[in-house]
Amino acid sequence: MQFVTKRLIIREFRLEDLVDVHQYSSDPLVTKYMIWGPNTEEETRQFINVVIEQQRQMVRQDFEFAVVLQGTGELIGGCSLHISGSRQGEIGYCFNHPYWGQGYATEAAGAMLRFGFHQLGLHRIYATCRPDNLGSAKVMQKNGMKYEGHLREHLWHRGKWHDSFQYSLLESEFIL
Repeated sequence: MQFVTKRLIIREFRLEDLVDVHQYSSDPLVTKYMIWGPNTEEETRQFINVVIEQQRQMVRQDFEFAVVLQGTGELIGGCSLHISGSRQGEIGYCFNHPYWGQGYATEAAGAMLRFGFHQLGLHRIYATCRPDNLGSAKVMQKNGMKYEGHLREHLWHRGKWHDSFQYSLLESEFIL
């Protein structure tokens, strides 16, 4: 499975992506707001193995994709869509920090919304971010996602409780 956007190729992960994925998944700056990481090399290898196994499932619920620059073929991050209930899904994205602020996450998130609504027939797609992660909130807003609320201390990670902002978009609101 593969999607092509204006500047990106969004494709299934491969075993040979390990080095590129580990470059950003082991970076404390990149993983600051994530519920995983910074990864050891073994944790990144386990991630790659899990997502490749997910690709083989007859009825997929989890879609993790590599995000590659069209011009150079360089893997710059990842994006995902996870089906979570009756015609609902959650999107996510993570990019190597040299590629922040250039619209790549917005472009990839838009591709995940199109995939979810147009190909999977989802009714509602949501995403969350930590309140301090203003860049991620902007990605959701630029894709037309609506702020639903502040989830207070709902997530235990790294020895403490974390809040999240939640955004969503309904199929009837999707215009991309």
